[in-house]
Amino acid sequence: MPPLSDTFRTAWQLYSHPRVVVMLFLGFSAGLPYLLVFSTLSAWLADADVDRAAIGYFSWVGIMFSIKVFWAPVVDRLKLPLLNRLFGQRRGWLLLAQVGIVLSLAAMALVEPVGHLERFAQLALLVAFCSATQDICIDAYRIDSADESFQGAMAATYIFGYRTAMLVAGAGAFYIASYDSWNGAYHAMAWLMGVGIVTTLIIREPNTPPRESFGRDPKQWLETALIAPFRDFFGRYGRIALGLLALVAIYRISDITMGVMANPFYLDIGYTKNEIATVAKFFGFFMTMLGSAVGGLAVLRHGLGGSLLVGAVGVALTNLLFAVMATYSPVTEVPVDPEQVRWVSLAWLAAVISADNLFGGFANVALIAFMSSLTNRNFSATQYALFSSLMTLPGKFIGGFSGEVVEASGYTVFFNYAALLGVPAILLTIWWLRRRDETAAR
Repeated sequence: MPPLSDTFRTAWQLYSHPRVVVMLFLGFSAGLPYLLVFSTLSAWLADADVDRAAIGYFSWVGIMFSIKVFWAPVVDRLKLPLLNRLFGQRRGWLLLAQVGIVLSLAAMALVEPVGHLERFAQLALLVAFCSATQDICIDAYRIDSADESFQGAMAATYIFGYRTAMLVAGAGAFYIASYDSWNGAYHAMAWLMGVGIVTTLIIREPNTPPRESFGRDPKQWLETALIAPFRDFFGRYGRIALGLLALVAIYRISDITMGVMANPFYLDIGYTKNEIATVAKFFGFFMTMLGSAVGGLAVLRHGLGGSLLVGAVGVALTNLLFAVMATYSPVTEVPVDPEQVRWVSLAWLAAVISADNLFGGFANVALIAFMSSLTNRNFSATQYALFSSLMTLPGKFIGGFSGEVVEASGYTVFFNYAALLGVPAILLTIWWLRRRDETAAR
């Protein structure tokens, strides 16, 4: 076993490598727009007294992140006339996507949702499209710019940057909105996208072999880029392939559906924007990171199967805690001592947020490990893009109706409904564990 000093020296050399450090800033650029078209946007709409059903439908904007696999081949092959010559294939597309995000967020900051809801939705959709395109570019840059030995460290720094940006776009936006306005918050977020643009201008284009364009033998391009990865997956897994894809698709439905109405729920039961920013966003960030760390350790120590099942069960159960909170929250009670009850209500919020984010982080790591185990390294980019798109698409679609459920039946019924949506994921996980054990026993 190498000395501890050698281990620390190796870790320092790895994580201080320029290609690894760069992923911290690109991860920040990727994570910043996500909440701005999801839960933070829901809070702005709720604060503006937009109909709750309309808020639920706004979550469909996030479907852009779930269907990016459809235009990924275009980003991979099409050379942008001027940008390609100045920056290269990866950086040219990346810069175009980042500028698109900045302009779209700045435009959102100039529009009020009430009275301009259709235009507001169009701008949010544009932010999501540009952000999903940026994700494609960053994933491709990461894979192309370093060999396999660096990929783990690059992924780790990317996730840290991504989560930090989500803290800024969550808690940060709430703080700015509480002291200024939501328009001011989105304007500030547009400026912060400068982190990604500066990074793109500084980094070097990765050295990659010339890519076949659309114009040269399109039939061969179609076979290599689109058909072969899917044929490989179905060839390896045969009859259970559809079941595996179904598990990927439904594993996070419960979590995503609940997340659409979380911020409107906090506001509706009486929490202030500052309290939401501090407890649900800032404190919740560290709980998510802790859950992710525990999930990674669980996969290593106890295996993928058990971890996947624990994550599925945990996410469903924590949604029931929100149902209890909707029914018995101290915020909604008439207090004897208002200050004391306020502290009790914040402690209750922190407890529910802790459980939800711990299991959410745990489940996310388990799902990523599961998807990675399904991927053939010969087609890793395309197959993983398929899985990562599929894992959010059903949840985003079903989540679009969450406002209708709240309007019709209230928050208590909604959170019970979100918990029940986790049952199919639990059952499919058990099915996969049994099939895996049967295969291993042969």
